[in-house]
Amino acid sequence: MKASKGKGPVRKDKKEVLKPVEDVKVGKRKAAIEADKSRRKLAKNAKLGKKDPNKPKRPASAFFVFLEEFRTVYKKEHPNVKAVSAVGKAGGEKWKSMSPAEKAPYEAKAAKRKTEYEKLMKAYNNKEDETEDDEEEVAEKSKPIAKVVEEEESAEEDDEEDDDDDEDED
Repeated sequence: MKASKGKGPVRKDKKEVLKPVEDVKVGKRKAAIEADKSRRKLAKNAKLGKKDPNKPKRPASAFFVFLEEFRTVYKKEHPNVKAVSAVGKAGGEKWKSMSPAEKAPYEAKAAKRKTEYEKLMKAYNNKEDETEDDEEEVAEKSKPIAKVVEEEESAEEDDEEDDDDDEDED
């Protein structure tokens, strides 16, 4: 049997791999998906951009306290190694091989830093609350003034409308 040369659809022996619905982009739908992605990026950037430079930094963990000391020792022993990753890998291996008794001084230092951080954060949060209260007070004070101005303007408009009605009666 011969294959027909008609204009009908050609069969493919290979199965097409179906793309997930999210990856399929057709016409107007493509623009909508791209717009949605850009909105997500803007929202994420807005959240990230609101960092306060006065906010205290989080304290280092016990491992990073250890790594601060280990880094100086490692650089003295290996002056030719300049890769940061090499220092990190060596420090990680050493930290894993240390016993809990050897880790104890670093954990104590980290705990001390954490308590100092918590004190700073309490002070920072109290200061934030005070500034928010001040902003609310300022906003409350400005609201009545705006209402009074709006009431005066609406009263003037009513008077003008009344005057117009008088003119029509003549």
